[in-house]
Amino acid sequence: MTTVPLASMNLPRHVAIIMDGNGRWAQARDLPRIEGHRRGVSTVRMVTETASELKLDAITLYCLSSENWKRPQAELDFLMQLLQQYLVEERRTIRDQNMRLRFIGRQDRLSDDVTREIAKTQAVCKDNTGTELVLAVDYGGRDELTRATRQLVSQVQSGEITANEITEERLDQTLDTAGLPEVDLMIRTGGDIRISNYLLWQISYAELYFTPKCWPEFEREDFQAALDEFGNRQRRFGGLNVGA
Repeated sequence: MTTVPLASMNLPRHVAIIMDGNGRWAQARDLPRIEGHRRGVSTVRMVTETASELKLDAITLYCLSSENWKRPQAELDFLMQLLQQYLVEERRTIRDQNMRLRFIGRQDRLSDDVTREIAKTQAVCKDNTGTELVLAVDYGGRDELTRATRQLVSQVQSGEITANEITEERLDQTLDTAGLPEVDLMIRTGGDIRISNYLLWQISYAELYFTPKCWPEFEREDFQAALDEFGNRQRRFGGLNVGA
């Protein structure tokens, strides 16, 4: 296995990934769509292990969007089962890699079995100090912003804050990702070139990286290529490069 050269890169603090192309990868091989999701778990393991090795602050994975509920019920049931299985089987690994676990999105539509395993995994990792693994489940950027806005309106109505106290910083701390650094690098696999309602606020200044490779075939070398690309880009945040 190729080893990522840890000392040679200008690394992002926070990487977000849209894990796309599972179903298409399977169908291209005359396999059921759910087999693509199953194979994708090994890619999840690879990127989380790499993020931990590199000591990234956070890695956020788009597991299930709020729009994915439109998919066939059998596929949704399998995805929930796969998530529950992942939480059980990877719990010790996440703990031993000193990773913390956070979920963003809604949990009120998840099964009791899934929410129970979420709580168990978070409990065994609560004292860890390494990379934060963030799983976006039943997540949508617009929904997150709507929920945050409602919370701020409620605080204004109760007199807790005034309307003038609603700043970018306060809104940022009201989002599901409160306390996390802004996303530096957003990766999307599967060939589509769009952000699909993912972390709309948090990727305002992120570098975007798109690859035609589907998620089950996204390997460590591909992750390396995305990190290398990030390291070679000039990030000006609206300003000018020195000497420009």
